[in-house]
Amino acid sequence: MISTSLHANTLLVFGDSLSAAYGIQPEEGWVALMEQRLDAEQYTLINASVSGETTDGGLTRLPALLERHQPDYVLLQLGANDALRGLPINRIRTNLTALVEMIQKNGAQVAIVGIRIPPNYGPQYTESFFNLYAEIADQFDLVRVPFLLENVALDWNLMQSDGLHPNAEAQPIILDNVWPYVESFLTVTE
Repeated sequence: MISTSLHANTLLVFGDSLSAAYGIQPEEGWVALMEQRLDAEQYTLINASVSGETTDGGLTRLPALLERHQPDYVLLQLGANDALRGLPINRIRTNLTALVEMIQKNGAQVAIVGIRIPPNYGPQYTESFFNLYAEIADQFDLVRVPFLLENVALDWNLMQSDGLHPNAEAQPIILDNVWPYVESFLTVTE
């Protein structure tokens, strides 16, 4: 999709605390680091991520964000808080599907970011949740970041004391996890 307007293409990051730089300075977060890596003349990045956000909350917030920013691209990073609350997988799937459809109906391209939850939720729930992202990506033919916290989540030196949120040192690694997919997402759809 080639933008015919004079403004840069807008990339909206729509996520939870993992994208909102929870517990660290905003400029240290992977989204802020990605903004530095993007060509500022070609892309405007908006981080609309909110700590604690669920897919239910996302469905409430997204329409106004789409109307206000008219993004060309949306990086969807939600679902972890739903799973940590033990919500049924089908409800999370329904909400993520509705979010993707809402974004596409608004004319934006969507990429989805996969996440894993701690194993204490049991293997069936944990794997079903993780596989949900691949299923949605396949259903809508989306670019998918397989696992946001690859090479981070199990390294306690890269995590905050809560064991759930990455620290500032982890952010460049997270960006490296995301960047190849974002780069191909932006390139393929231009």
